Amino acid sequence: MTYDHDPLLRRANIREAHRFAQWAHGSIGQKRKYTMQDYIVHPEAVARMVGRFRDIPDHVVIAALLHDVVEDTPVTIDDIQEQFGTYVATLVDAVTDHTTPEMGNRAVRKELERDRLAMAPEHAQTIKMADIIDNTGSIVTRDPKFGKVYIQEMLLLLPRMQRAEHTLTKLAQWQVTLAGVYLGLVIMADFNDPLDVFAEEK
Repeated sequence: MTYDHDPLLRRANIREAHRFAQWAHGSIGQKRKYTMQDYIVHPEAVARMVGRFRDIPDHVVIAALLHDVVEDTPVTIDDIQEQFGTYVATLVDAVTDHTTPEMGNRAVRKELERDRLAMAPEHAQTIKMADIIDNTGSIVTRDPKFGKVYIQEMLLLLPRMQRAEHTLTKLAQWQVTLAGVYLGLVIMADFNDPLDVFAEEK
């Protein structure tokens, strides 16, 4: 990361969060699936998307940088709260998948996550939208078989998140829809109606 050429991440509090996320993901040797890049490139991308909007405060950008730390590393929500405060911890917790295999199969777990994310705070849903945007392209181009499962899951999730920043929401909707078409899915989705979403293979 070159802070001198990145005004958003040059600020001290965001730089601290970036260093923490880089350390946490790096401490377990985590890489991006498919590309094998250092994992930090994903939180960076999510934080940049979120931070482009003038009304988004720094602590939301910080949470975006940290959004996968609890889910993927030994860092706990208590660690996040101690280091970055209660609101950042609340946002990170809201976008962390809390399901376990004991709760049921993938379909059951994803339904539980949809129910939980539907109730998440506005800023947490905004982070999740940016997360979806950054993940979708790499998944559908590098793993089309799983991509079909993923796209159908996202088509069910997106309409449930009604509080997210509007522009990111529309970008996520368009990207997921176009990715589904690219994969050969028939997409029928009215994002104003969370029940009217359907995808099937041609």
